[in-house]
Formats: sequence, structure tokens, C-alpha cells
Amino acid sequence: MKPEKQHRPAGIGEVLHVAVPLIISMGSFTFMQFCDRMFLAKFSAISIQAALPAGILAFTLCCGFMELAGYANTFVAQYHGSGDRRGCSRATVQAVLLAVLSWPLILLLIPLGRWMLMVAGHAPEVLAQELSYFTILMAGGVTIPLGVAAATFFTGRGDTRTTMMANIVANVVNVALDYALIFGAWGFPRMGIRGAAIATVISGFIVPIILMSLFFSGRANRDYQTRASFGIDMALLRRMVRFGLPASVHLTLSVFSFTVFILLTGRLGATALAASNMAFSINMFAFMPLIGLGITANTLVGKYQGRNESELAERVGWTTLKTAMTYSALIGLTYVLLPEFYYSFFTRNAPGAIPLEEVLPMGRVMLRLMALWGFMDAANVILAGGLKGAGDTRFVMIYSLILSWLFFVLGEVMIVLVFGGTILQAWGWLSVHLMLLAVGYAWRFKSGRWKSIDLLGRRIVLPAAHVAPEAMVVGE
Repeated sequence: MKPEKQHRPAGIGEVLHVAVPLIISMGSFTFMQFCDRMFLAKFSAISIQAALPAGILAFTLCCGFMELAGYANTFVAQYHGSGDRRGCSRATVQAVLLAVLSWPLILLLIPLGRWMLMVAGHAPEVLAQELSYFTILMAGGVTIPLGVAAATFFTGRGDTRTTMMANIVANVVNVALDYALIFGAWGFPRMGIRGAAIATVISGFIVPIILMSLFFSGRANRDYQTRASFGIDMALLRRMVRFGLPASVHLTLSVFSFTVFILLTGRLGATALAASNMAFSINMFAFMPLIGLGITANTLVGKYQGRNESELAERVGWTTLKTAMTYSALIGLTYVLLPEFYYSFFTRNAPGAIPLEEVLPMGRVMLRLMALWGFMDAANVILAGGLKGAGDTRFVMIYSLILSWLFFVLGEVMIVLVFGGTILQAWGWLSVHLMLLAVGYAWRFKSGRWKSIDLLGRRIVLPAAHVAPEAMVVGE
């Protein structure tokens, strides 16, 4: 393994060293998703309406398993920070086992998801494609937690370039298969939205295959005893579940609340649904790199907590947030200045598509709102990532649960079903929700209460000057 490059502790250089490959990796995923949505929009107006609700529902039902397995990233980061190489390997193996064991559970959730789509009230022709797309994605749903689990060994140690290369390969294959299977190119059958789902499942196995091959390679085994670590470690597994389960519940309920929002917007008309789905597809350019920065915050906060250097952990969290805010400002500016450019990708030369002039008036407002969201998304993703990197998963879970369901979902139900509101009113409520999340996460991170949490089961003694007195009683 290459020696870790030295940067000023918790400085912008260290953040970028970890974040840039992750941003590129997420950028390649964004490009893949954008191509997928663009191909479907050109194939059929119904397909683009069906893809986002069905796709996000499939992710919703799989993301809890992904987050539980992926929380091993925090353990690897803290083991790496403390100098325990064997611990890095043991945590990764437990994550992979959790991911594999999740597959039967994912399959059992298929009937639930199909029922949710059927009661959403979408048009019959849209529903038919939603059910097809959703079922295929869920059948191969294990690729989501498995790929994340395999990546924890690398990202947790700050080796984000390896995961970047694996993801780029997978996403390039996905784009090629998307084109071939949606349109029937190069001798492949013309399958439309079913082809898009099959392409996603096939390419999803590429990342875990590449990363696990490297994990068990001779070099990794020599440095980290990866082969000897294969097997169930019940003590570590229980601890990973103890801290990872709240993170899993947080992500599942947060994404599920957004899924409810997407399903509700399907009741507001074909034009509103198309404009909204296109806007969310466009926003992948802003949001997915933030996910990479969130993983960066998780990794680096975890590393410094593993070294018992909580002040550096706090500093690197704020440094990562400043980086994310800068990126959000730049991409948001393009949303304000170039709305027609973005929407034209989904409407130009698309047979049966809703014309650009119909979706653009709403689309302009949506992209302006998204430009503002960027700053709130940055705070939510980075600070939640930092808190989870320290093990403060219970606060993240409880706070997001209260806001997502007692505030956001309840409000959207009232707007859409009770008052018969518009798509832009529904989006406005979503904006308020994101702002409140950002305020809460910022307060919690600044409070420093997370500094006393002992993720690895060691006794961490912090100077009183570093932590507020009430923080000393907040532990695991």
C-alpha cells in the first residue's frame, strides 16, 4: 500500500486529497444517472415519469442495508487513525458479511414496494413501467450494500483513488449498457426502461468484484492480514450494528420521507411530475459530489477521533463544509443562469416528450430553489457525515426522524392531499425542511458533545477545555 501523503492536519489539502477522487467518482455516477434519465426521456415521456419514483423507492428500501454495512467506513477510519491495521480488515469483512446477508431481506421487500407504487395514484401506463423498473432493481439490490461495504477498506483509510477507479469502470459500463438495452443498439434487444434496470444491476456487481479482489490481493494481505481476517467477529459485529443501526434508520427514514414527497408529486399532473423529475435529475450534478464530501467528513473526523485528537476532528469538519459550500455556490450559479440548457437535454428530439416551453416556467423556479438548497444540502450532508464519523448516530437519527416525518411529510400531505396545493408550494415546504435540518446539525456539531463518544470501546479522556461540561455525560 502506498504511504499516506502528508498534509497540514485538518487543512484544505488533506480534505481535497481525500475528497477529489470521491467527487470524481460521484461525478461519474451523476453522469451515468443523467445519461440514463436522458436516454429514457428520449425513449418515452412515460419512461422518464416512471424512472425517478420507482428508482428512488428501490433505493429507499435498500439504503438502510447500505448504510449499516457502510458504517464500517467509520470503524476503518478510527482503526486506521489509531494504527490498528488488523482492525481495518476485520471491520471490512464484517461489513461485507452484513451486505451479503441483506440480500434475502431485500427480496422480501419487493411486494411492499410494488404495493406502495400501486397506491400512489399514478397513471396506469406510468405504473406499469414503474413496477417493471422497481422489481428488476430490487432483484439485484444487493449490489448497493455490497459495493459500499467493499469500499470501506479503502475510503476509511483515505485511499479514495482506488474506489474512484472502480466506480468509473462500473459507470462507463452502465452507460454503454443503458444505451444498448434501452434503444436496442449493437444487436441487443430494445427493452426500454427494463433495459435501464438490467444495465444498473449488471454494472452494480463490478465495483465489489474489483475492490474485493484488491482486498484479498497479496499486497493488502501482507500489510493488513486481510485473508486471516475473513470470518465472523461477533464482538466487533455487535458494536458495528450498535452504532450503525441508528445511522441506517436515519438514512432509511430520511430517504423514505423524500420518496413519499416524490410519490405525492405524481398526483399533481404529468407536466408538474415531469418538470420535478427532470429537476431532481439535474440536481444530481450538485448533490452527488456533496455525498463524496460527506464521506470525506466521515473519514477524516473518524480518523482524528481514532487518534484522540478531537480538536482536529472538529476543524476538519468545518474545513470540509467550507469546501462543499464553495462547490454548491458554483453549481447553483449555473442553475440560475442556464435553466434552458439543462432542461433541453430532456426535451430535445424526444418523441412524445412534454415540450420544453411547458416545463421550463416551473423548471426555472425549481432550479433557483435548488441553487439555495445547495448550501443547506452541503451543511446537512457534511455535518451529518462528521457526526456519524464520531459515532453520534443517535442524535442524527432522532433529529432527522422528527423533522422528516412530523414536519416535512405531514406538511406535504396537507399541501397536496388536503389543500390541493401546487408543485411549487410543495417544493417550498421542502426548502424549509432542509433549512431546519441544516440548523440542527450545525448546532450539534458546534456543541462538541460528540467528542466524548468512544466508538472503538476504549476509554477516551478529553481535556475539560475541549468539551462542554454537559458533553461529558453524553456517550454511546
